[in-house]
Amino acid sequence: MGDKTEDSRPKRVFVNDVDTYSSKYIAEFLSTCTNGEHSEESDDTVTNQHEPAFHIVGTVSSSSKNRKTSFLLEQYKSPTQDQLLCCLLECDVVLYNISENATQQLIDEATWAITALHAEMESFTAKKMFILVSTVMTWARTKPKDVEESDVTLAEEDYRRRRPHPSFKNHNELEKLVLKLCRPKKSKLTGHVIAAGLQYGKVESLFHCFFKMSWSAQFQKVSLFGEGMNYIPMIHVDDLAGVIHNIINLKPKSKYIVAVDDSKNTLEDIVKMISDVLGSGKIDNISEQEAIDMKILKPEELEYLSINLRLEPYLKNNLNIQWVSEAGMIENMDRIVEEYKNTRQLLPIRICITGPPAVGKTTVAEKLCSYYQIHHITLKAVIEEKISQLEMISGSDSSESVSEEEIAASQKQLETIQENMEMNEGRLADDLVADIMQQKLYSAPCRNQGFILDGFPETYEQAKLIFFDGDTEDQDSRSKTPTYNEKITPEHVFAFNASDDFLIKRAQALPQSAAEKMNYTAEDFVARLERYRQLMASEETLLDYFDQLEILPEHIEVNTDDPEYTDVMKKITEMVGTPNNYGLSPEEQEEEDRRLEEERQQKVVMEAAERKCKKEAVLAAMTAEYEEWMKNLSEVKKQESELQEARCLPLRNYLMKHVMPSLTEAMLDCCKFKPDDPVDFLAEHLLQNNHKD
Repeated sequence: MGDKTEDSRPKRVFVNDVDTYSSKYIAEFLSTCTNGEHSEESDDTVTNQHEPAFHIVGTVSSSSKNRKTSFLLEQYKSPTQDQLLCCLLECDVVLYNISENATQQLIDEATWAITALHAEMESFTAKKMFILVSTVMTWARTKPKDVEESDVTLAEEDYRRRRPHPSFKNHNELEKLVLKLCRPKKSKLTGHVIAAGLQYGKVESLFHCFFKMSWSAQFQKVSLFGEGMNYIPMIHVDDLAGVIHNIINLKPKSKYIVAVDDSKNTLEDIVKMISDVLGSGKIDNISEQEAIDMKILKPEELEYLSINLRLEPYLKNNLNIQWVSEAGMIENMDRIVEEYKNTRQLLPIRICITGPPAVGKTTVAEKLCSYYQIHHITLKAVIEEKISQLEMISGSDSSESVSEEEIAASQKQLETIQENMEMNEGRLADDLVADIMQQKLYSAPCRNQGFILDGFPETYEQAKLIFFDGDTEDQDSRSKTPTYNEKITPEHVFAFNASDDFLIKRAQALPQSAAEKMNYTAEDFVARLERYRQLMASEETLLDYFDQLEILPEHIEVNTDDPEYTDVMKKITEMVGTPNNYGLSPEEQEEEDRRLEEERQQKVVMEAAERKCKKEAVLAAMTAEYEEWMKNLSEVKKQESELQEARCLPLRNYLMKHVMPSLTEAMLDCCKFKPDDPVDFLAEHLLQNNHKD
């Protein structure tokens, strides 16, 4: 009973560098596993099936943010060897992943880890498992038994003859060390080595550059270095995690496992399929040096993608794997592309803006396209682009990678468009317009990044023709909701509106040349405005169509002449959300960082200047206050002096009239007689004169 409880408890699993591509998804996969999966136990364990099978602990790189990953029980950032050893000894399974861009430091750490665990083995209270996730690059130079046979598929049992790529000799030595230390049958430390194929899926890693080039349409053709005829052994990252899950639970006898899917595809096949599904469908062969110079791939990534190896998978008949991509990337490309888009949140933004002429649809659309990095779709531009494409194909030679059938079809379509425009005074019929617009909206750039429909469609019928989905017509024939294609139908609809007076004044304020170019002359503008009002007053309008699809239009009133449309842009961006794209390229990011640094320095200088001005202003104010105070003090002293003098004036007059004459006479007599005691003489003299007076 105690053993069963011990076995059913969640196993503690250590995974290194869980902030890297491969280790992250392996750890995340294991964290979602529950008890009972791939289990050989009896039905008695059914009550524990919803409990987690594993508790994941792991290390993260020193550059990782401090935020803890949700699927980790514990997270260690740059631990010391003693701290790491304590962590490893607490775990039931230790998994070291060196399958992608492993540094020498990581290989040294993994070597130390298996050696340290082996040294501590006698102190284990229970068995532990060490799993090394290595790479098929340790097989890169393996030759078939018969040298004359070139197209040979190597089997897993040939692993003792494997020869590594020169850059992966240390990986090979570590594989041998794990197999050696974990060899004894009764050992408390069991070990497995997984030679993983090149991994794909989720956000992508090695193949990411091909996905990004195809998605962004930065280049007309996806770059493929070399001839691309080499065979790439591969595995989906979730399937690799499934292999690890099986090894932990089933403990297979084989200690060396080759983890690859069933595909036998060349690099050219893979890149071509990525371009077909996600991009233009075209590839361009370049040299390895060009790929490095263009910063498409790093040298170490080129080493992985240069492998030419066909391996027979061991997994199918020996492990119970719930495959995600058993047939390989090419066979599952549609699903993998959707997975890539969803994981990276590269979701298209589809917007339709409608409204009367001169309300500002085009200006706002251009601003939104710049903000969201999506495509501006106007009816005139789309038709002109289509005619230009047809003329270019029609005028090309069949030798220029264009078949005669394509040339003939283009000429026929061009003639149809030209005839229709002649019959309709320069306008195209709605059905032709719908076909051309559908082709544009189905193009890779519009499907990948998204678009803004500017002022078109205008009517219910036009919208129905463009967004109609024939594949679901039979299924939804009884439904009142129109059938529509979600991949090209706008998910946000904004209806601008303004009063006729406001719009007419705005059109009249335009320069004559601009008005003529935009057909906003007096007659044309009024006619266009009246036509728009009539369309909006019809029985079924464009907005009714979107209402029926439950894509509720947002009405925006335009009543100011703000050229930046600040309030309108704020409202739309709040409703649509943040951009869904890669953002800036490394070069653009560097330029943006430089610009922000310059702005920061300018801000620092301006703040310093502002502080200096404030300080000078304060000093000037204090100086002015001091001078004013001194001026007031001087005035007070002057007034006090005058007051004192005014108060002393009566006494002075009395002294001058009654005292000073007698005192002057006494002083003169004192000088004349020169008495021995001048003071007594003066006193006697004044008394005598006083009695006489």
